[in-house]
Amino acid sequence: MTEERTTVTKTPEGDTHTTTTIRTDEPRKGGSGVFMLVLLAVIAAAAIYFFTQMSGAEVAKDTAIADAANEVGEAAGQVGDAAQDAVENVTN
Repeated sequence: MTEERTTVTKTPEGDTHTTTTIRTDEPRKGGSGVFMLVLLAVIAAAAIYFFTQMSGAEVAKDTAIADAANEVGEAAGQVGDAAQDAVENVTN
């Protein structure tokens, strides 16, 4: 339903001002819902992309730490072997 309201105002000087207001109860048709849906899909895709990239970086970091720990363990083993050899040489 559409309602049109016209208001006429007269000033003391004799000027007349007319205001027309149109009110409708019908919902507006627009693409804002579709736009919001597309925007949400783009944001979700970007979030998934960044989270998968960060996950790959985490795995690479964890692998590097594990490799470094293995190398430190191997070096400690070599130091222990060298110390054992030194003790054997001293006692002989």
